[in-house]
Formats: sequence, structure tokens, C-alpha cells
Amino acid sequence: MTPLGTVRRRRLTGLVLLFALLFLAAVASIALGSRSLAPGTVFDTVRDALTCPGGPFSCPAQTAEDQIVRSLRLPRTALAVLTGIALGVTGALVQGYTRNPLADASLLGLNSGAAFLAALSMYVFGFTMPEQYIWFAFAGALLTGLAVFGFSSIGGGKASPLSLVLAGAALTAFLQAMTNAIALLDPAALDTYRFWVVGAVAGRDAHVFWQVLPFLAIGLVLAVVAAPGLNLLTLGDEVARGLGVHVGRSRALGLTAVVLLCGGATAAVGPIAFLGLIVPHAARMFTGPDFRWLIPYSGLLGALLLLVADVAGRLVARPGELQAGVMLALVGAPFFIALVRRRKLVNL
Repeated sequence: MTPLGTVRRRRLTGLVLLFALLFLAAVASIALGSRSLAPGTVFDTVRDALTCPGGPFSCPAQTAEDQIVRSLRLPRTALAVLTGIALGVTGALVQGYTRNPLADASLLGLNSGAAFLAALSMYVFGFTMPEQYIWFAFAGALLTGLAVFGFSSIGGGKASPLSLVLAGAALTAFLQAMTNAIALLDPAALDTYRFWVVGAVAGRDAHVFWQVLPFLAIGLVLAVVAAPGLNLLTLGDEVARGLGVHVGRSRALGLTAVVLLCGGATAAVGPIAFLGLIVPHAARMFTGPDFRWLIPYSGLLGALLLLVADVAGRLVARPGELQAGVMLALVGAPFFIALVRRRKLVNL
């Protein structure tokens, strides 16, 4: 076995292991909560839901367990997996395109854009349900992404990593100020906004999952397509151009994927802190800097981490629960400090 073959086999083994861990976490997410269910009950209920002719979320519940699984935990688990994958991949892409190991989607202002239009819709229209303001949050992330890319291209006509970060920081400061102003003007909007902004997969039904699924699916396809070009862009724009990469087109493709992934995930579950920042660092320990492997690893690790945080939040505060965003912040900050202290960042 050549060294290259050994590395490839190790990476494939890691992917299989991540799929297995993600499956176990999904089972735990369906089984555990304020009312825990036996594994056999979970298996029977999920099997019946998956074989339902109208789809896993559409068949009427026959028992209390059916109601818990089909209406609450199955959509919640599916949404956590989908948005966890999206946020993990987003973090890897943003760190690659900005060449900044401390970057995540918030650095480009996407979270702030989503928060601003979500808060504005709550203030103007009185929206209180996720399926009502989700489209405004997504539009906010989309418009902010377009603005960041446009502002960073002013002058020299090239959206460089530095100009992207500067434009994102400027827009983030402005949008956060506007969001705070809206929250202070309307106490009712503040009540709805503060539950969304903390980041949680609870309280979202199957409609939210189906609404964001097409955008996240397209974003994931674009991320996979952009991976080879991103490998070359990390060597520098001039080197990538000399190797035949159309730098502007490649960067636009990747940033489109970032906007779709981050916008859809943030609109659905709110801003989830630390996930997009930590996951790529953990994935690089197994994959190295190759984005063709880093992207799937980051996606699976993001889904696994978000599911585990959601389940842990249900268990530590029974019969209530802590939101997944809170749990990730509690775990994420010490973990990232440990990464910095071990000087892993110098290897990126």
C-alpha cells in the first residue's frame, strides 16, 4: 500500500466512523428528552413513519409515542442534521476563501443580515412563528452576501480575502446596531427575536425543514464543485491563476454556496455560535488542508456536534431544556482556547 493509498483509506474509514456516530446520535435524539422512549419503540415508530406513503412527517399519529416521534423529534432531528452539515461546510469554506483560521459566517456579516431582516419582519408584521420570518432571515443573509461581495470588489475589481473581511466587518457593525434599535423599539419583537437569536432546533416543525432543504441542497452541491478550485486558491491568487483557475469565478461560486448554506441554516435555527469556527479545525486533524475531504468531514462533524449539543441540552435541564446554541457556546469556547494553546493554528 502506497502512502497515498494509506491516507485515502484512513480518510474513508474516518467518514464511515462519522456516519456511524451520526446515526447513533440521531437515535439518541429521537429517543431522549423529557419523556424517554425505549429503543424498540423508536425503531418501530421511525420505521412506520419512513414507510408512510405521504412521507415521514405526514401520516397521522396512532399513539402518544407516534405523536412525540413524528411531530416533534423526527423533524427536529432531521433539521439538526441538515443545518449542522450546512454550518460545518460553511465554516470550512469561509476559512478557506478568507484565508483566516478564525473566520466563520459571522465575519462576512451573514448572521447579522439574517438577524436584521428577521427582527424587522417581527417588528413590522408581528411575526412570531419560525415559518413566518424564515424567508426574511434568508433574504437578509442573501442580500448581505451580495453587498459584501459587491463592496469588496469596489476599486480594483477583485474580491480579495482582506477586502471580504473588511466589508463583512463594516456591514456587521451597521446591521447589529440596526437590529438592536428594532429590538429596543418593540418589546414584543424583542421577545420573539431573543428566542430565535440564541440558536435552537426546538420549536421547528417539518415545514421549516422542507422550506430550507432546496437551498441547502444546492449549496452543498456548489461547495463540492468549488472544493478543487479552493485548494488552489489557498496557494494565492497569482499561483491559482497560473494553474488555470478563474479566480473571480471560483470565489463567486464558493461564496454563493456560503450564502445559500449559511442563509438557509441561520434562517431555520438562528445563529449557532462556534460551530462553523470549531468544526473545520477538528476536521483538519484528520484530513489536512485538502478541501475535497475537509468539506464532507466538516459537514458530518457539524451535524454530529449540533445533534449532541441538542440532546445534551434536553438532559441537563429536564424536564425543560437548554438551547443547542447555549450548549455549543459552553463547550465551544474552552475547546477553541485549547486548540489555540496547542498551537494548531500555525499548521493551517
